[in-house]
Amino acid sequence: MKQKYILFIVFALSVFKGHAQSNYSVAPIPFQPFSGTLASLATQDDLYSDPIALPFSFDFYGVTYSAMRISTNGYIYFGNPASSNSPWQFSQPIPSANFPVENSILGCYEDLYNNTGTGTLTYGSYGTAPYRKFVVYFNNQPHFSCGTNAISSFQMILSETTNVIDVQLIQRQSCNTWNSGNAVIGLVNLDGSQGLAAPGRNTGNWTASQEAWRFYRPGYYPNYSFVRCDDDTDGFQTFNLSVATTDLFGDAQVPVAYYNTLEDAQMGSNPIVSNAFVNTSNPQTIYAMGNGMIKAVNLSVIDCAVDADNDGVSSDLEDVNTDTNLANDDTDFDGLPNYVDNDDDGDLILTNVEYVFNRNTSDVMTVLDSDSDGIPNYLDNDDDGDNVLTFLEDYNHDGNPANDDTNTNGTPDYLENAVALGVQAIAVKNETVKVFPNPATSILNIQNMTTNALTSIEIYAVNGAKVKAIKPTEALTTISVADLQSGVYFVKVQMNNQVENYKFVKN
Repeated sequence: MKQKYILFIVFALSVFKGHAQSNYSVAPIPFQPFSGTLASLATQDDLYSDPIALPFSFDFYGVTYSAMRISTNGYIYFGNPASSNSPWQFSQPIPSANFPVENSILGCYEDLYNNTGTGTLTYGSYGTAPYRKFVVYFNNQPHFSCGTNAISSFQMILSETTNVIDVQLIQRQSCNTWNSGNAVIGLVNLDGSQGLAAPGRNTGNWTASQEAWRFYRPGYYPNYSFVRCDDDTDGFQTFNLSVATTDLFGDAQVPVAYYNTLEDAQMGSNPIVSNAFVNTSNPQTIYAMGNGMIKAVNLSVIDCAVDADNDGVSSDLEDVNTDTNLANDDTDFDGLPNYVDNDDDGDLILTNVEYVFNRNTSDVMTVLDSDSDGIPNYLDNDDDGDNVLTFLEDYNHDGNPANDDTNTNGTPDYLENAVALGVQAIAVKNETVKVFPNPATSILNIQNMTTNALTSIEIYAVNGAKVKAIKPTEALTTISVADLQSGVYFVKVQMNNQVENYKFVKN
């Protein structure tokens, strides 16, 4: 377990070296809708709102926006529509050249009717820079044809700096008699050529409640971020630039020079003379020159008395690797640093549920570590040490492992080592399946060593997102993994109604 955790940290560093891309991915996240006071939006049926200024710049499919519009049919639109009328009729899945909506975040796109005074439509921002969030909240919105017999409630949440998009779906009830009951949760780019729907939530007649989805891109951060706690709340702090050197270039001893401006870095003039650098503004960008490359370094100081992610863990304690930089601690390498992530280990159990205490024999309160592996539960994605990741112990498939208790003894399966349904052995031969090469670069082979047929092969990222589903061949299945980001993945193989899980590393 300790080796696995170290790998988490190493891979997190590679995430911060990435660049923003247009290829989005989607993953389930804990259901935790925002609660608070927001401004009301006056609504009429099938219309776009006037432009609404965003409190921060937001990058959507590689284009930066400072404003957006809200469609009363359940989505955010970036840009200036040709008409104030918002389309309501559609039957195509996304992406599709004929899909009527483009350049939009589809929180739950369907034909809603906002003129009856039922429910509310509100919007606003909360949090502190550089990790504020902008929320659009459709609350108890009736369907056009079915009225209050088909109510939808959901939130679209845009995150500053990371450009992450969360959809919190409180409920969606279908109106079967209108527009084929269609609804969709997803994203569509500027010209409609790219789109991505949440699993099972593309255009169709579906109902759902209490689920949440995160849309994100590899390498959320176009620049390297160094975030420090502000010890005396004056907005200034000493930054140890050797920490940035290690993160950016892999070794604190690599010859690296830092500069206050890009021009100085390009000319190699006026270098910063000490690794102990005190910022002169908050935030501030300086530039690192090393190995023939110039990289921007964003410095910011935050008040750690504020629990930015409201997860119960003090922000200063979320510097897990204790190098003073809060931004490079990303235990589940989902792109969100722990101090702004309310599920630090990506196991679908909220941190504030796992951050609980036991009293040890010396009468000292210690953070709960159910499997005694030295990693507290809130940072451990296998809390009971049964080699089944917690998110895979969601046996009823409702997105919440905390309510799975298959032997009805009162202990959730993810905390009980004796329950490991996700990795029941296939007792046919000593060696059932080979997964090779490991690490893999472009090709991964799944070799069936038994006479029984494999029924399914699925590949999951460590945050629980299914990234591939493959139809097995009889003996050897070859899978292209060249399109996957570098990191750790899990192969879920099913045979004879039983499942085995294998881990591999993508270089």
